Amino acid sequence: MSERVVELVALVGSLRAGSVNRQLAHVAADNAPAGVRITVVDDLGALPFYSEDLDVEGQLDANVTALREVVGAADGVVIATPEYNGTMPAALKNAIDWLSRPYGVGALTGKPVAVLSAGLGQYGGLWTREDTRKSVGIAGGRAIEDADLGLQITALPEAGIEDPAVVEKVVASVRRLVDEVAVNA
Repeated sequence: MSERVVELVALVGSLRAGSVNRQLAHVAADNAPAGVRITVVDDLGALPFYSEDLDVEGQLDANVTALREVVGAADGVVIATPEYNGTMPAALKNAIDWLSRPYGVGALTGKPVAVLSAGLGQYGGLWTREDTRKSVGIAGGRAIEDADLGLQITALPEAGIEDPAVVEKVVASVRRLVDEVAVNA
């Protein structure tokens, strides 16, 4: 008898190909604990800006439909996001808006969420993590603050995100998120 695989989805808030936060999401996926699979979604820039006029069943943009399906099917969500001007990037906020609908039953509803951020500031993206947790909570998700991880880019070891100590911090965040999935099971 095999154990059930915990399915997580990692949303990447940065649109930049070389983003450290994109790398952070892939480190989480590549080092997921046994029994955990993480699907990385790093094309949030392909989503149209949220508008109720566009949110019409049967007429949804294919990217919106795909995002809602992958998040809706997941057991939990990891968000890897930079901090832009003291908050989350517009592409991430837009994705959360799409995932919050239909109201009360959106794809994020009830899902545990961990927010990871690598930032240039001394607090490792503290403000983006706070704002992302707030937005996720209003959208129906359950932000798990003690699963969050903030990394100061300028203080990373020479090996950067791939450093074993950094990888272990990322894995610890994923494990904490998986603990919350287990609570809901």
